[in-house]
Amino acid sequence: MAGGSILLAHNPPKWVNFACRFTILSAIKKGSITDYIANIVALSGLSIPNFWLGIMLILLVSVKWQLLPASGYVPFDEDPVRSIQVMIMPAFVLGTALAATLMRHTRSAMLTVLTSDYVRTARAKGLSERKVILKHAFRNALTPIVTLSALLFGELIAGAVLTEQIFTVPGFGKLIVDAVFNRDYAVVQGVVLVTAVGFIMMNLAADVAYVLLNPRLRKQ
Repeated sequence: MAGGSILLAHNPPKWVNFACRFTILSAIKKGSITDYIANIVALSGLSIPNFWLGIMLILLVSVKWQLLPASGYVPFDEDPVRSIQVMIMPAFVLGTALAATLMRHTRSAMLTVLTSDYVRTARAKGLSERKVILKHAFRNALTPIVTLSALLFGELIAGAVLTEQIFTVPGFGKLIVDAVFNRDYAVVQGVVLVTAVGFIMMNLAADVAYVLLNPRLRKQ
């Protein structure tokens, strides 16, 4: 189960970071080649099923090109290099749809914020474009992104079920599937309970993030 836990723990920060950086650049350069590439990447990530992407990666990267192991899990403390190699493809498959969803919503939020009066005022004051984008625009666009990130935790768990089955990663998804087939209801209840607690904690963290991002909420 450690493999799936690591897979779930390390995917959200990496893919949220990638999606936000790429989409900020896309929103700033609306209508450019960068914007078109970002839209193609996002739509592709939303359209391609996780199981098909996983199978194609195994077929091409592992079987044909023999660059990465096809499946399995190696603890990091036993062989760090092998552990990273084994986790690259599952992490990519699990994070693709998450990153694509965040990219679409981040772009929409940034385009809305960039036309706001306070952004024009910040530029009129002579602030650098980097400060205007990161401090004034992106910070105000983060509220819907934080909400979406918390809600996508459930989708991340659902995606892990298929991803762990394809790559034979011993995590929460594989554990609950095996428990269902073996009619081990105690394990099923335990996994559901842990997942529910994790979902609640993610939403609690989102509520705390609202207060940190929006100073007006601290006075209420």
